[in-house]
Amino acid sequence: MKAYGAEFLGTFWLVLGGCGSAVLAAAFPGVGIGLHGVSLAFGLTVLTMAFAIGHISGCHLNPAVSIGLWAGGRFPAGKLVPYIAAQVVGALAAGAVLYTIASGAPGFDVTKGFASNGFGAHSPGGYSMLAAVVTEVVMTAFFLIVILGATDRRAPAGFAPIAIGLALTLIHLISIPVTNTSVNPARSTGVALFAGGWAVEQLWVFWVAPIAGALLGAGLYRVIGEDDR
Repeated sequence: MKAYGAEFLGTFWLVLGGCGSAVLAAAFPGVGIGLHGVSLAFGLTVLTMAFAIGHISGCHLNPAVSIGLWAGGRFPAGKLVPYIAAQVVGALAAGAVLYTIASGAPGFDVTKGFASNGFGAHSPGGYSMLAAVVTEVVMTAFFLIVILGATDRRAPAGFAPIAIGLALTLIHLISIPVTNTSVNPARSTGVALFAGGWAVEQLWVFWVAPIAGALLGAGLYRVIGEDDR
């Protein structure tokens, strides 16, 4: 149960920190943190939580990561459902807290997106569904390769949180213009259900594509990373 609680808290922090930076700080007049700041915020949530709870739950914070670690032979199938449930509930709790904070400002309009992921008219750069799917699959695949490589017993000890946090920062720098960056179905769900409308209608893409990417990344790492000894 402690691992599930850790996943709840960790995913809560990821959504509150990452999506919160996008909703509250990205465009703040005069001193907004913009795309670069939001990218760094997402990376920092993972980096800080990896040090805080990595020894308790492994710090997945992401259904796609849990599934990818299972596919990579690093995680038991029996824990997938409770891990994913804890992650989604944590994301929804963070979404509720963020909504409460954001709605305290005059002119707040949740229908503008609330840091939700989207494609077509709801992509920050107007990118198509195909572009969104390819982006999410490729970015999540490489995220899993970094995670599996950085946590491999042959990798330098103690540096995995830094590599993984920086990888997520880089992923956001690349893909925010395309999809607002998911690579995490829980993160997408945690805000989409509050935004409603198109965000919920397009949410399926941000479950299917990251999970497909995680499976791809796990498969690729098993090919290149398997110990030949």
